[in-house]
Amino acid sequence: MAAESKGLTKTELAKRLGVSRSSLYYEHKRPKIDNEVKRQIEAVLTGNPAYGHKRIALELKLNKKRILRVMKKFGIKPYRRRKKPRKKGDENKPEAKFKNLAKKFCPIVPGLVWVSDFTYIRFKERFIYLATLMDLFTREVVGWNVARFHNQELVLGALEHALSNPEHGIPVYLHSDQGSEYDSQAYVSIAEGLKIKISMSRKSSPWENPHQESFYSQFKVDLGDLNRFETLGELIESIYQTIYYYNNKRIHTTLKMSPVNFRKEFEKTYGKNSEYVSKKMGT
Repeated sequence: MAAESKGLTKTELAKRLGVSRSSLYYEHKRPKIDNEVKRQIEAVLTGNPAYGHKRIALELKLNKKRILRVMKKFGIKPYRRRKKPRKKGDENKPEAKFKNLAKKFCPIVPGLVWVSDFTYIRFKERFIYLATLMDLFTREVVGWNVARFHNQELVLGALEHALSNPEHGIPVYLHSDQGSEYDSQAYVSIAEGLKIKISMSRKSSPWENPHQESFYSQFKVDLGDLNRFETLGELIESIYQTIYYYNNKRIHTTLKMSPVNFRKEFEKTYGKNSEYVSKKMGT
């Protein structure tokens, strides 16, 4: 067969083999994806050296079975291992440094509660991460950041972006899921320095941060087919355009208008959000 196929064009060879011409160029994607997951795992372990596969999966929002398989494949282990077994008395200790404070309040004004989260986007066998902050009352995305890896800088960039816009003021509460990046010293210091109260969902309780989960679900639909982008720069530009579309043009079913228009209509009646929040909260 080798002798016969010598000199054949790709089209002729595909026809003789009974396969499509494109299949002759097929390259299995799993090795590339596994290498990408490996890099993401190593990035998490750099900041969290004691994390096992379950915590790494939570950090990256990937399936724990995939994380475990890749760790076994490349021989990756936590950089630090717990030596002593967990004691029964430890079960009564609080799980999180911060409690869920946001659930006690019904957001009736802008600038009262900001909710934050991140999601991953797979592009050409690589992962990039998008972190966002949303005003819980107006549903406006007030800050965002795109990064190659999920780490402290990812969420810090989103928070700094949100705080840099004077239109949004400073929130009373800053809510997120649990995660090392959200209770990092740098993140907490910024919040405490501005007298923002930090709130966190219970561990493995995404339903306590439902608006961000819902936003990402629709956001990826609006972003569309990623295969149309040739470069990472094109994808990032489209991410920014999609957030702009969501904030300024897309009608939110609950608000009956776009989030930005909803905020502006509110401000016409009650004034800027920061002033109204201060009166309501007695600060």
